Amino acid sequence: MADVARVAGVSAQTVSRVANGFPGVHEQTRRQVLAAMKELGYRPNSAARALKRGEFRTIGVITFSLSTTGNVRTLEAIATSAAQEGYAVTLLPVAVPTQDEVRGAFSRLGELAVDAVIVIMEVHLLDAAKLSLPPHVQVVVADSDAGDRYTVVDTDQAGGTQAAVRHLLDLGHRTVWHLAGPVESYAAQRRADAWRAALTEAGCAVPPAVRGDWTAESGYRAGLRLAEQPDCTAVFAANDQMALGLLRALHERGRKVPDDVSVIGFDDIAEAGSFLPPLTTVHQDFAEIGRRCVDGVLRQVREGAAERGTTLVPTRLVVRESTAPPPA
Repeated sequence: MADVARVAGVSAQTVSRVANGFPGVHEQTRRQVLAAMKELGYRPNSAARALKRGEFRTIGVITFSLSTTGNVRTLEAIATSAAQEGYAVTLLPVAVPTQDEVRGAFSRLGELAVDAVIVIMEVHLLDAAKLSLPPHVQVVVADSDAGDRYTVVDTDQAGGTQAAVRHLLDLGHRTVWHLAGPVESYAAQRRADAWRAALTEAGCAVPPAVRGDWTAESGYRAGLRLAEQPDCTAVFAANDQMALGLLRALHERGRKVPDDVSVIGFDDIAEAGSFLPPLTTVHQDFAEIGRRCVDGVLRQVREGAAERGTTLVPTRLVVRESTAPPPA
């Protein structure tokens, strides 16, 4: 820094202000300092600054899967929101969702020097009874049923599902079949429970759920079975990828969508409007989920206190061309 200050003809304090992006430095002076940094090959030592300030400006993210749309888009939203706050993200995937793996992940993140941790816990194998995160660590849990012991951010799974089922019933369908997600998924369970509750509340028969694994291929296999059900006129799929496979299966079996069968998905992926027909689906606001996760964990870092309980991010139904009244 002293060399940069000498070459630029400024004080070491001015070099420090430029290196840390502080305001109040004249633009011409800033350019002189940056030119001197480039000439001398100077880079600020982030490790040294972290030791001096007592913070690393890094958020650790633990996730159990990078194969699902929800987890990937949540991670993307967290990284974007963290960057807007001047924080980097260190990702640590965990292969098996067990208590020992979670403990080991926190240990490794501690070695990697992070200020706080966000856990994307889409699987419910670690529920409120089993989940035990290390004490004195600033933590926000996304997409989980962690109860009131932690700060939790989640999509309003039940509200989105109820809106989808009500839409189909309001169109005149006598009931709604369900293409559910995998049994170990917290989100899939929440959506299945809400689907069943909505039908029961409306006094409708509850058909047996057909289960997939979030992939389009599993939706296709389930769709072949649903296509053989003559009384199946409406299907709520737990995500858009499975809905895509379902559309293919119905087409191959000569069941027209939406003339014979209406289909609704969940997620509102970017391609949903380009399905054939364009897919009616439940929109999840992943950007807001990421923002609230980052906001919650940084509030803990700055204020030293956590707001326990779950914050639900609202969903909305996006009506396109895959739903219509049932055949006469």
